[in-house]
Amino acid sequence: MDHPSSEFGEDPTKGNKFRALHDKHIMKAKTQRKATIQRKTSETIISVSVDIDGSGKTVISTGINFLDHIITAFAKHAMMDLKVTAKSNDSIIHHLIEDTAITIGMTIDKALNTRSGITRFGHASVPMDESLAEATIDMVKRPYSKLDISLKRSKIEDISKEDMEHFFQSLLQNLECCIHLVVKYGQNDHHKAEAAIKSLAVAFRMAASFDDKQKGVPSTKGSM
Repeated sequence: MDHPSSEFGEDPTKGNKFRALHDKHIMKAKTQRKATIQRKTSETIISVSVDIDGSGKTVISTGINFLDHIITAFAKHAMMDLKVTAKSNDSIIHHLIEDTAITIGMTIDKALNTRSGITRFGHASVPMDESLAEATIDMVKRPYSKLDISLKRSKIEDISKEDMEHFFQSLLQNLECCIHLVVKYGQNDHHKAEAAIKSLAVAFRMAASFDDKQKGVPSTKGSM
């Protein structure tokens, strides 16, 4: 028996078979979006485990309270499960903050694998009281970052201004994405940093989410 064609001349049964295969591929991709990296240097030992399709569960231990808070907020609002353990070998805080950001970015990039079937683009504007931050992401693996979080004070809680900025920069660079992250305005530096990390998290969640209509890698080049 012949099957009626769609308006585009396709056999609808073939479409059903393709959708079944596509759904199977998406489910397989979801089960694989997990990664663990342990990065050891003479300066630090950093261990990170991530499940991109988690529920926001976290176990974060860096020994720096505000850094733990920022990382926890990132995972919570990105809806990923994240475990981070950071230990300093040389007692230099800058090295610990930098290497923690690098390893988180590397682990997330590894978990994203080929990035097949994802939405690719994400944008979020997130307020925290008087502060407003915006993040825009393209998940293409052509790293570029524009960062302006407008911090003014020399220190935020237990992190210096330059180390807080460097944490964001190191994270963005190692996510292997094109990311623009800007604090539009604000007065309280704690609020600026927190709005920034939350906007990044929400934009990331959007960009990394699966698109049911996306057939493979979301690029005309066929590769991210």
